[in-house]
Amino acid sequence: MEAKTSWGEEGNGQCRPKKVRGSYLIMDSDRLSRAVVALVELVTRLRSPGGCPWDAKQTDSTLKMYLLEEAYEVLDAIEKSSPKDVCMELGDLLFQILFLAHLAAERKEFDLTEVVEKITEKMIRRHPHVFGETSVDSAEDVTLNWAKIKAKEKGPSQKTSSVFESVPTNLPALLRTHRLSERESKLNPDLENGEEIWGKVLGQFEALKSAVTREDRDSVREAMGGLLFSLSNLTRHWGFNAENLLRLANQEFLECFEKSEKGGYQSFDD
Repeated sequence: MEAKTSWGEEGNGQCRPKKVRGSYLIMDSDRLSRAVVALVELVTRLRSPGGCPWDAKQTDSTLKMYLLEEAYEVLDAIEKSSPKDVCMELGDLLFQILFLAHLAAERKEFDLTEVVEKITEKMIRRHPHVFGETSVDSAEDVTLNWAKIKAKEKGPSQKTSSVFESVPTNLPALLRTHRLSERESKLNPDLENGEEIWGKVLGQFEALKSAVTREDRDSVREAMGGLLFSLSNLTRHWGFNAENLLRLANQEFLECFEKSEKGGYQSFDD
């Protein structure tokens, strides 16, 4: 069934979804409200006196790894093409988000309502071609507009000193490499030369071969890091994401190993 949605203007200037017949995206707003409120109240109960001792001890810091784990479990469910698992894992991730918002509310910093309001306002602001009068011809135009609006939102006083500064340091290494090389290519489009990118990969590989031959451990480490960075950049240039490709390769390796356990071994390299 094709998903449909439309938007209308309310008196306060905020866009709100209209119901459209024949769409799976039509929401039962009352049911949704009850479900979200019930989950918020559940978190409150867990954190209240007489609630759960484990939940009562949690902090932003202790929840960081759980948040990451739940996000990765969502990715795993998506790659398995299992709607049931995706639904369950999204629920686990949502719980972590609500829990973190609840902790902030306890500190009187912000609450879930503010989180939802701010992201809604942000998405409306970042999509003027949908909610405003801006016209775009391609996804690339959308990306350019997004960057311009983001820079305008920050203003001169909040602009970072480097184009790379806004790339989170806690991203998985391959994903961070992807984002860094992506920013570099936007800063200097001349770097998007496939032959030059491939040449850097070959150069790093030769440096690694030389370091291995010399048995120079420090040089091996440096050359391996450079080769991984260059390979990730080449992957990005071809429109892929090294993090995703390596995750798929891991899965292929496991499938080959499972076959070997069943007596039908096939090398991963074949």
